[in-house]
Amino acid sequence: MNDRVARIESRLREALAPESLEVADESAEHAGHEGAKSGGGHYAVTIVSARFEGQPTLARHRLVYQALGDLMKREVHAVRITALAPDEI
Repeated sequence: MNDRVARIESRLREALAPESLEVADESAEHAGHEGAKSGGGHYAVTIVSARFEGQPTLARHRLVYQALGDLMKREVHAVRITALAPDEI
């Protein structure tokens, strides 16, 4: 696990208390991509949290982006999010 993945996981665990969390670094698949030139990585997040119960997809994604906070400005260029409530798995 690299440092960025660890920071992403830490932020998400602290903010959303997930029952399940997987973070994958997909940056290598986007090498040469315009957004990757600034140094920000591409990540895939699959997260299961009770905080998502009754929330539409957009609200769930907002919660993830809020949890990542300033990481989105420097270290993360893109996040592919799968956010589920426990009863959806």
